[in-house]
Order: sequence, then C-alpha cells, then structure tokens
Amino acid sequence: MPTQNHKDEKVAIAIEIAVKLGLLFLVIYISYLIAKPFLALIIWAIIIAVALQPVIAMLEKRFGNRKKIIIALTTIIVTALAVPTYTLSDTVIETGHELATALQDGSIDIPPPTDKVKEWPLIGEKTYKLWYSASENLAKTLAPFKNEIKHIAGSVFSALGSGLGTILMFIAAMIIAAFFLMGAEGGERFYKTIMRRLLGDKGDEWANLSTLTIRSVVTGVIGVAAIQAFFAFIGLLLMGVPFAIVWALAIMFLTIIQMPALIVIAPIIAWVFSQGSGTPEVVFTVYMLIVGALDGILKPMLMGRGVDIPMLVILIGAIGGMMLMGMIGLFIGAVIFALAYKLFELWIAEVREEEEAKQVS
Repeated sequence: MPTQNHKDEKVAIAIEIAVKLGLLFLVIYISYLIAKPFLALIIWAIIIAVALQPVIAMLEKRFGNRKKIIIALTTIIVTALAVPTYTLSDTVIETGHELATALQDGSIDIPPPTDKVKEWPLIGEKTYKLWYSASENLAKTLAPFKNEIKHIAGSVFSALGSGLGTILMFIAAMIIAAFFLMGAEGGERFYKTIMRRLLGDKGDEWANLSTLTIRSVVTGVIGVAAIQAFFAFIGLLLMGVPFAIVWALAIMFLTIIQMPALIVIAPIIAWVFSQGSGTPEVVFTVYMLIVGALDGILKPMLMGRGVDIPMLVILIGAIGGMMLMGMIGLFIGAVIFALAYKLFELWIAEVREEEEAKQVS
C-alpha cells in the first residue's frame, strides 16, 4: 500500500505540473497574440534607440538637458521623413494618374533616339529600333507588352505602397524610441537583468555584445548605404539626370540588401552617353564607378568596429536575417548570429581547456 500511495502521489504531482505548465504556456501564447501586431514596431523602436544612444550621449555632454535633445532630434527626424514622404506620395499619385491618362490618349511624346544609341555594345541596334518605334507610335509599340506592363506597374505601385507603410512605421517607431531613450538607464538595467537571468555571469557581456552588434550593422550596412546614396545623388544632380533622388534611393536600397549598385548605375551611365560622349560624361562614369565600389571599401572599415566578432560573421548574420525576416532581420539576424558565434567560441574554448588539463596531468 505505501508503494501504491507513493505512485499516486507522483501521478498527482505530475498532473499538477502539467496543468501549471499548460496554463503558463496558454498565458504566454495569448500574451504573444496580443502583442504580435506591435512586435515589429517595438523591435524597430529598440533598434533605433540603441543606434541613437551614442549620439544622444555625445550631445548631452556638450549641451546638457537630455530630454530636450531627444525631443529636438525626434522632431527633426520625423519632420525629415514625413514632409518628403507626403510630398512624394502626392506627386506619385498625381503623376501616375496623368501617365495613365496620357497612355490611354496616346498623347505622350517621346523624342527619337540619336545615332549614338546604335553604338551601345550588344543592345545598341535593338534599343534604337524599339526607341524609334516608340517615338513614332508609342501605343502600337507597347501593345505586345500590355500584360507585362500591367504586371510591372502593379508591382511598382505595390512596392511604393509598402515603402510608404514602412516609412510611416519608422516614424511611429522613432516616436516610441524617444520614450525609450528618455528612460535609457532603466531600459538598459532591465535588459541586462533578463540576460543575467538567462545566461548567468555572462549576461552583461552578452547584453553589451548585442548592443554593439546592432550599432555595427547600423554603421556598416545602413550607414555605408546612406553615404553611397548621398555621393551618387550629388553626381546625378550635377549631371542633370532626371529623378536623381529616386535613383539615389534605389542605390541605397541595393546596397542595404547587399546587391551591386552597378545594377542601377550601369543603365544611367548608358543613358548619359546616349546624350553625349564628351569629357563630362567620362568624368561622370569614373565618378559613379567609384561610388559603386564605395561599399566594398567602407564596409570592412566600419562593420565590426568595436565588436569582438569578425566582420564576416556580422555580415552573414545581417544578410541571412534579412532574407529570412526582411529589413528587421538585418539586426535580429546579426545579433543572433553573433551570439551563436560567441557560444561556439566558448564551446571550443572548453574543449581546448580540457585538452590542456589532460596534457598537464
């Protein structure tokens, strides 16, 4: 009988543990569903706050009054994003409507190509014929490509809508990040407490590692892309290339997703040479090729700076994370991969210590 009672007691304990774990899981799952619509926004706000913290600290040392600095910086960034976005969206809608109307009426006048277009390598003759045909009768030229044009136009407008949504989310995240920055000390303490709870004595070290990794991605990926786009914009503007800001943003996007900027730069260079082939065009070509190669020069200098992790590890984590989770994966992927690398290092170190201990004994 004592044995039976002991078994019954074990079963009762097991059932109680199962019920408690089930309730705990249910609470966590429902909490996740409640928080899910806001997770991306909160994660972006945390990333922005971590990235801006050194800037805020530097300005605070110089001017004092942390709260005013944060409010002023937030206002500047939000205004810099909101005003051009509103203007651009309004212009895009208006231009799209005018373009659709013009295509239906056949009232778009396309200038005929110059003979220099024929000299373009590989595609010169075909491009000249298609361009000339479009200048004569645009509707007739585009008729065979009607379905493709509809598909491309749909994709473009979908991308524009998605981009607009991303900017609006970034503005909201920036406002939330301002509150995080105002209570940065408490937030940092809370994060380190969680990491200590999960990782013990290594908690503080890993908390600092994740913070430095985020900043490394900001400077090494987004910072380099912004620098490249800025110099590209200057060159395009000086050369009088239409829609210079659009091409500069396209170059920035390609650089962020680790695609060669030459995808955008090469067609622009070809267009510039179709207008003339003098010294300005040659100088512009050399300048844009240098701009296109800037990321290869700057990235090794900036990425991984101040972090005890190889640049390649952070880059692989950022690219892989972006492919898996989108833009936010740039940061989450880099942090997780950096922590995984540290775990691997610790595991290897333990094996080496055991081998050294055996040799000594």
